[in-house]
Amino acid sequence: MKRALVLIWRAVPFVLLAAIILATVFYPTARVQQGTGEDACVVTVWNVDTFEGGKGSRTSFLQRVARLAEHGNTYYRVLSYTAEGAQAAMQEGDFPDILSFGIGLEVDRERCIALGGTFAGSALALPWCRGRYLLFSLSDDFEEAGNTAISAGGCNLVGAAAYFAGIEGEERESLAAYLAFLNGEFRYLLGTQRDANRFAARGATVYTKALPEYCDLYQYICVFSQDLREECMDFVGRLLSEDVQGALSDIGMLPAAGAQGKTIDIFSSAQTLENAAGAVRPGSAEKNPEKYFKSI
Repeated sequence: MKRALVLIWRAVPFVLLAAIILATVFYPTARVQQGTGEDACVVTVWNVDTFEGGKGSRTSFLQRVARLAEHGNTYYRVLSYTAEGAQAAMQEGDFPDILSFGIGLEVDRERCIALGGTFAGSALALPWCRGRYLLFSLSDDFEEAGNTAISAGGCNLVGAAAYFAGIEGEERESLAAYLAFLNGEFRYLLGTQRDANRFAARGATVYTKALPEYCDLYQYICVFSQDLREECMDFVGRLLSEDVQGALSDIGMLPAAGAQGKTIDIFSSAQTLENAAGAVRPGSAEKNPEKYFKSI
């Protein structure tokens, strides 16, 4: 008897853990059934990050928006996916109702619903937050000659940012470029808000110059679901509302408004991104590299 009680006691934590996991998975449905006695309308939202930057999680921010957007028996379930995981799921026919994504994720534009606005010539996806390319210096003299480390990482075309800003330099992995700049190996660093956050966390004093000529550091939103179109549009409307956009500084990002310059097509394939990156690389034989880019 005593041994049985010990075994039961040892099993309690595992039972509680299983209960917590199940409650998390089915929380929206369980909550609405208790509150109204009706079936919940649960809208799925996937967030896929393809670029670094931001002192907080974009998925967590979307979860905050989901709570604001909830109404009646409509709830929003926000999940974080890797680019590889989301790509594999969509190739197998598994799509969310709403997708938040950056360039580098190949999205079937034929499934997207027009959102009532346009960006870079497309009405099928709109940016809901953005980063920016920056030139960093340890002094306030940006006219002084010197070599530049170009911080590369993720799916973004940092070479395009350098090209449109008229900057030549050496591409290095993001952390290596950051450290080489701090150690005095380079006079300048071409980076992003990711590097600004690193400097702030380190307490390093640096000077920055915005490079607005080009940006592809956008997190886009698109809608796939025809059946839940109204509920999806409610979420998108809330996400793009003035009060929510004003809170993006909480995660170190900028609001969608204010974007300028050029960018790459939202729905670019991996091959297109590779071709565009090669076209703006120093020494490229491409005669018209700007054909890959669009004005905002």
